Amino acid sequence: MTQIAPLLTGFALSLGLIVAIGAQNAFVLRQGLRREHVALVVVFCSACDLALIAAGVAGLGAVLGQAPRLVTALSLGGAVFLGWYGVSALRRALHPERLEAGPGGAALTRAGALARVAGFTLLNPHVYLDTVLLVGSVGAAQPAGAHLAFVLGAGLASALWFTALGYGARLLAPVFARPAAWRVLDLLVGLIMLALAAGLVRHVWTMMP
Repeated sequence: MTQIAPLLTGFALSLGLIVAIGAQNAFVLRQGLRREHVALVVVFCSACDLALIAAGVAGLGAVLGQAPRLVTALSLGGAVFLGWYGVSALRRALHPERLEAGPGGAALTRAGALARVAGFTLLNPHVYLDTVLLVGSVGAAQPAGAHLAFVLGAGLASALWFTALGYGARLLAPVFARPAAWRVLDLLVGLIMLALAAGLVRHVWTMMP
């Protein structure tokens, strides 16, 4: 049971951050609609997330283990960011957008698809802020022995999302072309982020002498 909580925390945090409208998700959806190199794109996105999350948790974990005050600062910073992200998601729910990824255009080679998904993934500055710093700091702040469960939970959320987006594209595309679907999704994401922010604040409070 002690490993379930960090696994679910990692899963919820990763899923909440990843299910936002963006170039990477639109590209995965496009490839799914065209049924071109879907496995390659899905595996690449999932593997990148897992590697970045693990690096963030491991690197920050080594530093934070020697600096308890830094743990508190990062936890509070993470709570502020999560709170802001949650409020932003709730505001987006008031003015929902739509995700469009039409099946038109020339077919991509395997190398072309890999180059594009690498660009969408690794050239996005938010991936380092969200995946490495934010998710890494939250994971590193987990109790001793719970880091692996957190990483697995976060990686599982990423893998499930990209798999659903790529292979379920033909079912998901009509749904997420409607603003109402993003309204519901952003509402759920906002509530999840605010709950995680409250959890970090509670964690800091319990750590105080």
